[in-house]
Amino acid sequence: MSVMSFSASARPHFRTGLLLLAVGVLTGLSPSWAQNSSTPPPQQPQPQQPADQATPDAGGPGADPGAIALPKKKDKPDDTPPPAPAAPVIKNPQGLDNYSLRIEVPEVSVDVGVLLEKTGQFVPGLKPANFKVYENGVEQKVIGFKRVEAPITALMVCEFASTNYWFIHDMQNAAWSFAQQLRPQDYVALMTFDMRSQIVLDFTQDKRELLNAIQTLVIPGFSDRNLFDALYEAEDRLSRIEGRKYIILIASGRDTFSRITLDKILQKVKNTPDITIFSVSTGGAMRAMTEGGPGMRQQIRDIDYLQADNQMKTFAKMTGGMFFAPRFETEMPEIFGDINSAIRSKYELIYHPSDTKQDGSYRKLRVELVDEEGNPLRMQDEKHKPLKYDIIARDGYKARQEVE
Repeated sequence: MSVMSFSASARPHFRTGLLLLAVGVLTGLSPSWAQNSSTPPPQQPQPQQPADQATPDAGGPGADPGAIALPKKKDKPDDTPPPAPAAPVIKNPQGLDNYSLRIEVPEVSVDVGVLLEKTGQFVPGLKPANFKVYENGVEQKVIGFKRVEAPITALMVCEFASTNYWFIHDMQNAAWSFAQQLRPQDYVALMTFDMRSQIVLDFTQDKRELLNAIQTLVIPGFSDRNLFDALYEAEDRLSRIEGRKYIILIASGRDTFSRITLDKILQKVKNTPDITIFSVSTGGAMRAMTEGGPGMRQQIRDIDYLQADNQMKTFAKMTGGMFFAPRFETEMPEIFGDINSAIRSKYELIYHPSDTKQDGSYRKLRVELVDEEGNPLRMQDEKHKPLKYDIIARDGYKARQEVE
């Protein structure tokens, strides 16, 4: 093993080389001996390009075109509607508070039936100009007119007391005849009375239920007939139902021990709106056989029955209904045919009363038929013979009471 040694003369050159190398590192310049070296300097590794961005061999555009400038999207139009303009601010005069003003215009509806006196048939084809309505003697302007034919809502009020077989027999025949006239859309209930009233059948559209309920009326309980109490209760029950209602009152018309007097029941009938009463008297055959018999007792009985007929007739007239006093059983189908026609076919007249006071007063009504010239309307049959007709309408109505 040989040991290399530097001579003293070579040390200055070695130190000079180290000095130049240090200076090259500091200045970033490679020494001259490094540049002249045969060994090439190491090359920096080149970053690899992706396969899809490699430069094509035959030239042409490269795979990477660079940054792409996309056009700016336009803002969508705003579909929101513009805000509503602000409400104007109204200032009240000093010392005056806010207040609201409400005006109610009363409106009266009158159902009018026009029936031929001889046949009881409804008279069709009338026009608004053929009607005149008077309220307390003052003519009113009719603003609404139409013909009404709709299902009915009726309450049968039947006298079922232990008085006489003929009265019960007539009541059952009358109730049965009325039930046969019903239609599937009608609502009917059955109420009986003697000393007390009783709801036998609530409102139903099933005709069979009504017929079965009528057949159960066989043995009555009491002989007393409190007609006024029963009618008052019927009016009170029907007043809770909206719309037009009807009471089919089948009774002798006599009253024995009612707590309600005749004046009170008449007042109740007048003040209850939208209820029409059709009354049918019972016991006509028996009365015809005994009427005018000897003895004071028979004469008093005849007077009582005449008074009873007058009461039944008054109930019907005040409400725009009809009164019937049949003598024979065969009259029942025709009677209830007329009632059915009068109930279903009517003219409805609407007007604003000229007297707008809401004082709760009773206003009398009167309806007339006139021709084109304003004269009373005359009707003729095919042989040009005059025909008499009846105008069926309410006697009046009670104005609304203003609430203070």
